[in-house]
Amino acid sequence: MNAKQWTVQIYISEDEGDERTLARAVLSATGTPWHESVGLARRNPADRPVPEIGDELAAGRALMDLADKLLGDAARDVAELGGPAEVR
Repeated sequence: MNAKQWTVQIYISEDEGDERTLARAVLSATGTPWHESVGLARRNPADRPVPEIGDELAAGRALMDLADKLLGDAARDVAELGGPAEVR
């Protein structure tokens, strides 16, 4: 069986006031970027700042978008081969 390696790198940045966190998830296969997704988290000004929560929310949202893109790719590939378009 052939082994393949896909790598996801997540880059997280926060604004100076720790009110917005942006995560960028980049999927690479064989060293070439394939998909890129972004997730955003905003802190309610009334909440106390806990940077880890913003990191988790933003990264989770970026990964969910990345998963949606991969499922869309698979559905299109199946449809092109004449199979049912729904992939779960």
